[in-house]
Amino acid sequence: MELLAPAKINLSLSVKGRREDGFHEIETLMCPVSVFDRLTIGARVEGGLRFECDDASLPADGGNLVVKAARLFCGEVGLEPHLDIHLSKAIPYGAGLGGGSSDAATTLLGLNALFETQLPVDVLSGMAAQLGSDVPFFLHQSAAVCRGRGERVEPVADAPVLPLLLVKPSFEVPTPWAYQRWRDSREVPGVDYGPQQFAWGALVNDLERPVFEKYLFLAELKRWLLNQPEVAGALMSGSGATVFAVLRAEEQGPVLGERLGERFGRNLWVHLCRTLASAG
Repeated sequence: MELLAPAKINLSLSVKGRREDGFHEIETLMCPVSVFDRLTIGARVEGGLRFECDDASLPADGGNLVVKAARLFCGEVGLEPHLDIHLSKAIPYGAGLGGGSSDAATTLLGLNALFETQLPVDVLSGMAAQLGSDVPFFLHQSAAVCRGRGERVEPVADAPVLPLLLVKPSFEVPTPWAYQRWRDSREVPGVDYGPQQFAWGALVNDLERPVFEKYLFLAELKRWLLNQPEVAGALMSGSGATVFAVLRAEEQGPVLGERLGERFGRNLWVHLCRTLASAG
């Protein structure tokens, strides 16, 4: 079977404080977007789990979240993992777009369908929370408000469908580092961190402060995007390194992308997409 694993963006991200377990308490509105990794999962006559990925920079062994998810699922339901899994990557790594988490969640959903185990979402969510804070979100295949460390998911039925231009530089931002720096970070002068109000809510991200303090390129990228006539709003997604622009009209994306390349160079990952009302 072939499955699509969508990326996500955070339309809002509020950090409430550090928890006793070392994670941070958050509240975030996340939406799936139309950028997809592709997973092919099939039963294998020979024993064991064979995993392949077309991105050689990612681990292809037990360190990959897809492999962890497959082994966890099979262990929980008492099956031997006689599986062939191939992952084709389109979502960049270290981008704040949840690619690895989405791949893991999609693996759980795929195996649940392949083996006809019919496990409910709450059972799968328990497995997903063991794999990562964002993994439970992707099981719901919907926009959602996520709380706790991200594992408490409340799907949202009326999330906005927004045209977006995603922009990621060649570097990554480590998520644990961003949270560790959150409390003691300072604002970069001249950058607007305040909520950007829309009819559906506000764009705001508390992790912009620590990330922009170190990665000034991202601060300048957001500031530049907000000054472009095609852009209704701009924000960093998650802990970065992607900054997204909410477009006034989808057809304006290529023009903005061309001007972006002229201003910042061509060594950027730039993708025109939209938020999805449902990723299922």
